[in-house]
Amino acid sequence: MSSEPVSAEPVSIEPGVSAGEATASDAAALDRLKTPLCELLGVRYPIIQTGMGWVSGATLTAATAEAGGFGILASATMTLEELAQAIAKVKARTTAPFGVNLLPNQADLAKRIALLVQESIPVASFAGAPSAAVVQELNDAGITSIVTVGAKRHAEKMVGIGVSALIAQGGEGGGHTGSIPTSLLLPQVVDACAGAGVPVIGAGGFYDGRGLVAALAYGADGIAMGTRFLLSAESQVPANVKELYLKSALTATVVTEAIDGAPQRVIRTDMIDALEKSPAVLRFPKAAMNALRFSRESKTSLLALLKTGREMKSAQDLTWAQVALAANAPMMTKASMVDGRPEVGILPTGQVVGAIGSLPPVAEILETIIAEAAATLVSLR
Repeated sequence: MSSEPVSAEPVSIEPGVSAGEATASDAAALDRLKTPLCELLGVRYPIIQTGMGWVSGATLTAATAEAGGFGILASATMTLEELAQAIAKVKARTTAPFGVNLLPNQADLAKRIALLVQESIPVASFAGAPSAAVVQELNDAGITSIVTVGAKRHAEKMVGIGVSALIAQGGEGGGHTGSIPTSLLLPQVVDACAGAGVPVIGAGGFYDGRGLVAALAYGADGIAMGTRFLLSAESQVPANVKELYLKSALTATVVTEAIDGAPQRVIRTDMIDALEKSPAVLRFPKAAMNALRFSRESKTSLLALLKTGREMKSAQDLTWAQVALAANAPMMTKASMVDGRPEVGILPTGQVVGAIGSLPPVAEILETIIAEAAATLVSLR
């Protein structure tokens, strides 16, 4: 599935000023923002909206794609049928390319990949490392694979098995995240991909045009953002939950392992404090019950859930207790992001939440970032 040609539509340097009316320096700055990532994905802007569980639905993904960025559907919390319906909804709203986020250990992964092939979806993204066999299957189908990494060694491994592009997410990022700051991780991953022809996308702490320019200076081909898109007009997150995000300061987040045994950045709440004070042995029974709830709500059979858990246990060297705890994240995220009950759920977010104070439409977010990036490049001359 080849990428569509990059659109030549004009981009404003400032509101109301098109590229055609801009100075030669402005036009040159805009050209510098058309990176190899734009060509790979067939988009105008080198900006990716990540596949956030319970958040990145059809409306947000379509809005991002239509506005010139690259939207990714989060399918981990969808049944196969729901994914097919979401793909149809995105296609009804835009003809621009978009992708689908997959779990590398999902029991029905083969069926989901088959659906992507059937629907001509050009990109499959993964937050965790897919196997070499899965990457080869995607490559053979002409599907671009994008994998998120948090360390240089992970990048080297993914390049070795043939992934198409990498997202280097620094510790500032939301949800499951590593400990290396973006400013240190990103150049290391860029170096690891040198000569391999694998575009690198920076993630963790990005929300504006200055950040995009900084990522390009480190050698990246673009940026990926979650929190900035979560706090947009098209995001399906309940209004009361968005308001909590908007009131959060840069110091309001914490990285905790109390939710599912893996480091995850969330807004610090009374619920998080209670979880961290609770002994792991007491958290396990609740996590096991959450696993059963997730099985029922996602219409996943207990057998399929156990198969996925077994594959996670083997691939990540986890105990069964850790596998059960892994069910905490999607169910507690759903409590906040879908049910609007943050007092009993969690609020995954990047540290950048403290720098965001509004809920503009996605198109405005992208236009503002590109205008600011172009202006920043001009100011550096």
